Amino acid sequence: MRTALLLGMRDELKPYRLSPIRRAINFVVRPLARMGLAGRRTHLLTVPGRKTGRLYATPVSLAWLAGDRFLVAPYGERNWVKNARAAGWVELRRGSRRERLAVKEATPEEAVPVLRDYYRWAWVTRQFFEVTLDSPHEAWLAEAPRHPVFCLVDA
Repeated sequence: MRTALLLGMRDELKPYRLSPIRRAINFVVRPLARMGLAGRRTHLLTVPGRKTGRLYATPVSLAWLAGDRFLVAPYGERNWVKNARAAGWVELRRGSRRERLAVKEATPEEAVPVLRDYYRWAWVTRQFFEVTLDSPHEAWLAEAPRHPVFCLVDA
């Protein structure tokens, strides 16, 4: 753990679990995002299942950096990440606006500035990162594969 401390990592990393509380939050946020009332960054992400093709929807927070929009997976390799990779596209909905967008997964080097920015404002998910804002670039580069980042591109 000494190496982790030198790299600015923390001991209290928590695994993500879709607990009853998180299910309840998603239950509330999903219709708010559908109506456009859940905050500027919050959208409803819809993606087809990679095995069934059934559409699944989950609330997400978008990141903006240098004029581009990004999807960040703060909890790691969740089903929506695997489904987006397999489909190559996602649909975002916020209020009456719907967009079908292609996804391009960022390399770890490309993901670092997006993850740093996301970490800065998305304080609720910080407990799932092994780095802090003060961590060196190398630590962020090592952390990037744990939090997939997708650039959203007009389809």
